[in-house]
Amino acid sequence: MSITELHKLPAIEKLKIIEALWSDLVNDEASLPNLSWHESELKETEERFQADSIEILDWRQAKKELRSRFE
Repeated sequence: MSITELHKLPAIEKLKIIEALWSDLVNDEASLPNLSWHESELKETEERFQADSIEILDWRQAKKELRSRFE
């Protein structure tokens, strides 16, 4: 299936594909690449969280702020 074909699918079909892909990835974690930058970011965020130096937002507020950044 091409990207063009994927763009034409209804949202529910796209979600089914995403779920299938995610399930496949989760079941074969060993094959995932080790993204050292991602691990570093997670550690840094955890440290900032522990030090109370990051703002914690309600999920609705976080979505609203993210959407406003990209509009």
